[in-house]
Amino acid sequence: MSKTDVIGSAAPQGLRGWLSTDTPHSRFQARMGRLWFGWLTFRRNRLAMLGLSIVLLLCAVALFAPLLAPYNPVQGVLNDRLQAGSAAHWFGTDNMGRDILSRLVYGARYTLLVVVLVAVTAAPIGLLVGTVAGYFGGWVDTVLMRVTDIFLAFPKLILALAFVAALGPGLENAVLAIALTSWPPYARLARAETLTVRTADYIAAARLQGLSHPRLIVGHIMPMCTSSLIVRVTLDMAGIILTAAGLGFLGLGAQPPLPEWGAMISEGRQFLLNQWWVATVPGLAIFIVSLGFNLLGDGLRDVLDPRAGGNG
Repeated sequence: MSKTDVIGSAAPQGLRGWLSTDTPHSRFQARMGRLWFGWLTFRRNRLAMLGLSIVLLLCAVALFAPLLAPYNPVQGVLNDRLQAGSAAHWFGTDNMGRDILSRLVYGARYTLLVVVLVAVTAAPIGLLVGTVAGYFGGWVDTVLMRVTDIFLAFPKLILALAFVAALGPGLENAVLAIALTSWPPYARLARAETLTVRTADYIAAARLQGLSHPRLIVGHIMPMCTSSLIVRVTLDMAGIILTAAGLGFLGLGAQPPLPEWGAMISEGRQFLLNQWWVATVPGLAIFIVSLGFNLLGDGLRDVLDPRAGGNG
């Protein structure tokens, strides 16, 4: 699919014409044009737009939680405990009389916090390990990849449980444990990308110009791995959310009375038969947000991975 097919042969003048021109006059204009073309391709995918809408809604709810939550998320009224949905409490109340909607709204903050912290921690570690291993090869590659294989040999949740058990329960330790178990797939992906570009002509030319190994890795190889890494991180967000919810469910993540979604499911499991909404509503929130990140990742893969090809 060419740029003309997406933008149209008669793009209007002004900013749209400046972005869609085939003869950019600067690197900035060319870069903005690529972003514009990528956005148009992404926008054609309705499921990807649905995923983006869900993620943006999660961000908005987390940002404006004090304005959106009708009640205090950690204080309840015992006389209102285990009430079904009503005009006063849309999603009902839990066993402590706390409004479930308010706890969901504030819980979005903890979910987003875990996702962001894990992404900005695990992805750079995996990118660094993978590019160094792929670039140098030899014993460096062997040592780094064997360490990566050791982490990959254990299920992610089991390994995260081991780290949290050693570090102690708490949201910060849960984030650290998830990050320590999430970087190996990124390392293997970055290594595979590095192996395909390390022998490229532009890398050889940069080496002949006297660029050091760190500058070659950071300035020329890492940028080539970034697009694939962004797609993989986005697709992994659902797994990160589920792992964090699993730790919270087991009492090793955010501690009461924090309104973390996994902990909310754990608190409501004993009322599942009669007061089903206590555990079902946060479970549905986890499902919807995980689905949103998966749809967003699929759309980004169509745009950023040139080998995947857009499916519209």
